[in-house]
Amino acid sequence: MEEDPPSPQKRSTSPPPPFTLPVDSDKKATEFRPFSPSSLSSPHMRAFHLAWLSLFSCFFSTFSIPPLIPIIRHDLNLTDTDVGTAGMASFLGSIFSRLAMGPVCDLLGPRVASATLSLITAPIVLSASLVSSPQSFILVRFLVGFCLANFVANQFWMSSMFSGCVVGLANGVSAGWANMGAGVSQLLMPLIFTAITSLNVGTHTAWRLAFIVPSAFQALTAIMVLIYGQDLPSGNYKDFKKTKTESREEKFVHVLFNGLKNYRGWILGLTYGFCFGVELTTDNIIAQYFYDRFGVNLQVAGTIAASFGMANLFSRPMGGVISDEMGRRFGIRGRLWGLWAVQTAAGLLCVLLGRVNSLWGSVLVMCVFSVFVQAAGGLTFGVVPFVSKRSLGVISGMTGSGGTVGAVVTQMLLFSGSKFSKQTSISLMGLMMIVCTLPVSLIYFPQWGGMFCGPSFDPSEPADEHYRLLQ
Repeated sequence: MEEDPPSPQKRSTSPPPPFTLPVDSDKKATEFRPFSPSSLSSPHMRAFHLAWLSLFSCFFSTFSIPPLIPIIRHDLNLTDTDVGTAGMASFLGSIFSRLAMGPVCDLLGPRVASATLSLITAPIVLSASLVSSPQSFILVRFLVGFCLANFVANQFWMSSMFSGCVVGLANGVSAGWANMGAGVSQLLMPLIFTAITSLNVGTHTAWRLAFIVPSAFQALTAIMVLIYGQDLPSGNYKDFKKTKTESREEKFVHVLFNGLKNYRGWILGLTYGFCFGVELTTDNIIAQYFYDRFGVNLQVAGTIAASFGMANLFSRPMGGVISDEMGRRFGIRGRLWGLWAVQTAAGLLCVLLGRVNSLWGSVLVMCVFSVFVQAAGGLTFGVVPFVSKRSLGVISGMTGSGGTVGAVVTQMLLFSGSKFSKQTSISLMGLMMIVCTLPVSLIYFPQWGGMFCGPSFDPSEPADEHYRLLQ
């Protein structure tokens, strides 16, 4: 039997406000109803829809460039090394921003943190239309990558709004639907480019004008988050802080230190680096891979690549469902075994993807691979809310930044001027996934156990001691 994940808000003795969803003692929703119109009056489901839509726009912006690379490459005279370096730069930027976003969420709340980052990076997305050299192209991709830190705010927000019995599902659906932005971008950006050229606009200008769409969309969703969002079921962080006494306030440095010293966060960061990180790398190279290896045109390559990202509609939420169900049946041990099994299967499929030599065989394997690798991301964040009570944002940031570190590593080692062919690099990436999933077996919770061991704490210990174990 699992405990509920940590709550960042103080328990209140006042009568709870009326919610359209059933809630627990922390006012977190115990049911998840994304399609119920009446649930929109609840702050829980409003936060859900705003969180996934805002992150969707960030993924759309970040991956608005790769599907147009065959055009941009010709216009700016980019080499394969330039393209690979730019792809790596887009992930490198989000490493630092994701690490910072966790503590910022702990300090200011996910609503302000998310909206502020989107508003800052939206003009940078638009500046992609002004690049004129390989150096400026790489710089813009680096800066645009910062907006992916909104993922940390997304997961923090869901963990603050939903109880342990549904938090895996809420995290999985919110991130999964948001990740579809990468697939939608692969599909729409070539169509937007084609529509602009049909107006007798030259290709040199058309691809630049296309970036108006993702930048405007990202700014719009940020404004919606600020206007309609709410940090916690009972209000916003700024209101909550006013009710806290100074003696009970946890200092920023203390929260940060508690998170950084928790080894479980580092292992989850490594694991996430080789599920979500591999997903990001695949989003970056898959359209070009089919374009170059099988000779399909730009629109077909974009459509194939879009099918990889669009699987997030159900695959990452499915990972959250599996995590919650395994948690209900077997506790935290079930969540860890589920994560290991699904991510290992994804690694095997990635190896196979690089070995298939036919177009339709590659498409089929890619689609199955996308389901498993994205589900593994949902399973990872089905564990994250249980790691730390005091430092949820820090652990989320560590895990989230691990995803982009993995993307940088795979992009740098395998797809940036590598001596290996792209198909061989894809298979090697699968082997890296399998190896880097093994440390999940080392995660152990004294009060719940691990993959191979049961709990070690004395059930007669007071609740305060259990709290200490989760610091």
